[in-house]
Formats: sequence, C-alpha cells, structure tokens
Amino acid sequence: MTTIIGIIGILALVGISWVMSNDKKNINYRAVAIMLAVQIFLAWFMLNTSIGKKIIQKIVDGFNKILSFGHEGISFVFGDLSTKGYFFLDVLMMIIFISALLSILTYTRILPLAIKYIGGLVAKITGLPKVESFVAVNSMVFGDTTAILSVQSQIHKLSPNRLFIVATSSLVAVSCSTLGAYLQMIPAEYVLVALPINVFSGLILSSIVCPVTKEEDYDIDVKEMIPEKSLFEAIGNGTIIGGRTALIVGAMLITYMALLALINFVLDGIVGMTFQEIVGYIFAPIAFIMGIPTSEIVEAGSIMGTKVAANEFVAMLDFVKILPEMSSKTVGIVSAYLISFANFSSIGIILGTVQAINSDQASQLAKVGLKVLLVATMGSILTGTIVGLFL
Repeated sequence: MTTIIGIIGILALVGISWVMSNDKKNINYRAVAIMLAVQIFLAWFMLNTSIGKKIIQKIVDGFNKILSFGHEGISFVFGDLSTKGYFFLDVLMMIIFISALLSILTYTRILPLAIKYIGGLVAKITGLPKVESFVAVNSMVFGDTTAILSVQSQIHKLSPNRLFIVATSSLVAVSCSTLGAYLQMIPAEYVLVALPINVFSGLILSSIVCPVTKEEDYDIDVKEMIPEKSLFEAIGNGTIIGGRTALIVGAMLITYMALLALINFVLDGIVGMTFQEIVGYIFAPIAFIMGIPTSEIVEAGSIMGTKVAANEFVAMLDFVKILPEMSSKTVGIVSAYLISFANFSSIGIILGTVQAINSDQASQLAKVGLKVLLVATMGSILTGTIVGLFL
C-alpha cells in the first residue's frame, strides 16, 4: 500500500511542478520521463539487486577506510579525546581531511574531468543544456556554492529560467566534504543512494517549473574549477576551507540547538508542544505521500520540517535519537530526504555567492528565492519517495 502511495506522491510532485510552470509549452517531457526512469533504475539497482548491494557495500567500505585515515590525523592532534565520542572531534573534524582530499583530486583534474563528462552524458541523454547538467553533477561532489562558482563565467549569460535551474539543482545536493560526517550519523547506504538520485530530482522539477531550450547551451571549461597553481597550494587551500567549514557548521549547530531549546521552552509554556512536534504535524501529510507508514508520519515529519527550518545536521542529530524506533522503510526515506542543502540558510548562501559574481543576476534570483527553496525541498521529497519504493 505504501508503494502505491509513493507512486501517487511522485505524480503529485510532478503535477505541482507543472502547475507552477511559467512556460508549459516548452517543458521537455522526454527529458523528465528519461530522468525519472534513470532514478527508478538507480534506486532499484542499488537497493534491490545483489550486484547493486555489493557495489554499495564496496563503496561504503572504501569510505570507511578513508575515514580511518582521517581519524589518524584527528587522534594525532587531539589524542584520547578523539575516542570519547565528541561530535566536534569525531564528526566535524573529518570535514578538514575530506576537503583537502577533494582539493587534491580537483587539482589533478580527476574530479573536474569526471564531472564534465558525466554532466555532458546527462545533457546528451536528457536533452538538457550542459551548464545545468554540469552544475547538478558538480553539486553532488562540491555542494551548492562551489558548483555555482565553477560556472561563474557563464552566470551573466543565463536567462532567468536557466538561473533558477542552476540555483535549485545546486541546493538538492550536498558537498562530499561533509559526506564523511553524514556517513557517521545515518545509514551509509541511503546517503550514497541519495547522491546520484538528487542530481536528477533537482533537474526534473526545476526544468518543469522553469523550462529551457537546448539552443541556449554553452561550453564548459574545467579550468575554472582549478584555482591553485601547485599541489601543495591545493592541499593547503582544501585544508583551510575544510577547517572553516567545520567551524561554521559547529557554530551554526550551537546557535540552532540553543535557539531550538529557547523556542521549545516558550512554546511548551504557551501551547504545550515543542517546535519539532508542531512541524511534525505540518509535514505529516508530506511524509504520508512519500510512503512512510501512517504510525510514523508525525515523527518523520518532525525531522523533515526541522531540516528545512534549520539544516540537515540539526535534523540528523534529532533523527539519530529515534532511529532505533523507526521502521527500515522510514529510516531509508528520511535518510535520503536529509541528503541535501535545501533549507532557509542555504538560500542566503546561494544569493551571496551569485551576488559576488553578478549583482544583476543576484537581484533576479532574490525575487524567486523562496520558490527556489520550495522546488529544492520538493526535490528532496522526490528523492526520498523514490528510495521508499524499493524498501
């Protein structure tokens, strides 16, 4: 029954996007159908086939090995403190090593070329422009801001619809620099399954809402992704960026967790409910159409709403507390949903990034900022719903 509801949920998301569309005549229905088919195949293959499960396990084992190297560095600096279960040391400090590693892979052109050709393949298969496909694939590795910066020379050329797709698809993703942190908090297989599916979720819904034509295409220059002049500069910059990211995430968590405690204190005194309980009821219908069992939709909705209002880390910290009580289907759907930067704070970050590149385009994007967040959140819902079909 939940599978049927999930299928209805997917159709509802596509239908809502169609209603929101500003150019229904130019919607590329062929591209939408192809991307949905690819998403369904990926979810089925990775979750329901022995080969897919083995591949996922091999990738998980590889990531765990990489994380073990990171823990060596953490334990060298912090000693026994690194084994005491402190979130900042065990989880956030890992961002530094992963960021440096990504910087090395970028400098050696391994990642830029892979992203360019995978993005080109996505564009060729679906018929979507290269820039949008490139940013969507790039976002899967580097996250929202870096993905936009990688095409900064193209930003001023983009039409309003193309800018909308670029911004939205960059939000329906996460940075691999924070991936190590996620893998230590929620089931790794769902994190890895969500990454490629997110690429298409953002493109599907945003290209329905704001269609573009193939004639508006531009070429991609991977050199824009490689600012460093030497390997050691790349390592240094990656380390600094990772350290800054870890501190920012830590600072945001302190603020959001403290604010939630304050808000919950006030709400408990006024209405006898916490913020999480209130958003749980608001998001419960959404959790239902994603295929989550009825008995768990309020708890799941609470995590989903917290993620949009705060960020994925705050939501994951709450989710970890109830993981043992949830069914495997709910765990998979919610975990996949959480793997994105679709939240209010990220919109400000995206606008700031575009502002640094082109103020006119930033003004254009600011007018549709909430719409970008809505469609990006719908993309996260689509990813979670598709994963749920095979659980």
